Amino acid sequence: MEIKKSGAALSKIVQIGEKLKKLTAETGETYLPLNRGVNAVVNIDLSGVVKEMDFNSNDIQVYPPGPGFPALRQAINEEYFGGKSSADNILITAGGMNALDLVVQAVGMGKLYLPVYYWGCYFQMLTVRGIGNAEYMAQRDLEGMIPELKGNAVLICDPGNPLGEKYDDDEQFALIKKLNDAGVTVFFDSPYRRIFYDKYDNYYQRLLELENVIITESFSKSVGLSGQRLGFIHTTNRELHDELEIRLMYCTNGVNAFAQQLILRLLTTPTGIAAANAFKAATSRGIALNIEYLKQRGLLAEKFYHASTPTGIFVVVNRTEEELLAHRIGSVSLSFFTKSRKEEAAKYARICVSAPHDKFVEYFERLK
Repeated sequence: MEIKKSGAALSKIVQIGEKLKKLTAETGETYLPLNRGVNAVVNIDLSGVVKEMDFNSNDIQVYPPGPGFPALRQAINEEYFGGKSSADNILITAGGMNALDLVVQAVGMGKLYLPVYYWGCYFQMLTVRGIGNAEYMAQRDLEGMIPELKGNAVLICDPGNPLGEKYDDDEQFALIKKLNDAGVTVFFDSPYRRIFYDKYDNYYQRLLELENVIITESFSKSVGLSGQRLGFIHTTNRELHDELEIRLMYCTNGVNAFAQQLILRLLTTPTGIAAANAFKAATSRGIALNIEYLKQRGLLAEKFYHASTPTGIFVVVNRTEEELLAHRIGSVSLSFFTKSRKEEAAKYARICVSAPHDKFVEYFERLK
């Protein structure tokens, strides 16, 4: 049998998690797993929402519509776009990674420009699809790169991963508009934003006027349901939408109906809205406490935040992966998240700061 090798590799982030489990089994010691982006401040309380669901209905037991349930797509339009877009501009996907994978397959481009520090899966996904990539140092550099960017695409993740940096919305919008107006395609990947913002956030509404901007989103972080694998794509380009719908049909034949119905209720029912809001409030509060603690302890790698604010579920600390592991803290070397800065990045580690504050402090107090 001939195997077509992708050239990609399994995620180091996941492998570290398996290593922590093995160490716990061997030593009996408990490790704090901050290597992966799991919102663990609290779990969202779904008990009331699930009680209101009819598990015998066709909405759960029968194939769902290819682009997603119309009611869910309209609920996303209302929640994320203030009702100013259309359900017909939204496609439900099997998580944020599936959304990005579909988009990079369907959009013609020479290369996809990634930030110099990027989520490792971006690179591996592009490798699987045979798409080239290049890098940019910082968002502020992109305006001067417009001649080079034409015929290519740019990925902007805000708040970011791995740095967790958040840029000023007005400055970022002005930049994205210049890229759009120059004909540069922008993939705006923002799975973390809605942890910290509510339905009155109008940033996505502002992006609606930009036809070359494609938004990819996920419910893995905003409501803590990474196990349900649900996300969406938003595009106002009808030709792209139709092509994505075809590709989505033949890679999923409809995305998990239960997950869609669950998210629909989190967005539209009083019980669901209350559960989502409680989760977001506790999670954003816990994240803020943990970031402030790192600042006070001098552990936050401040050099990465001169033009931005550490806001997301990740930050970079001025300790190595090995140093943290010696104190039973799971992390990922920043060197995993860059191609051109590996030597410098090896001095730092990315951690997830969405963890219970008391436990977070307990483990980090062990560091000298």
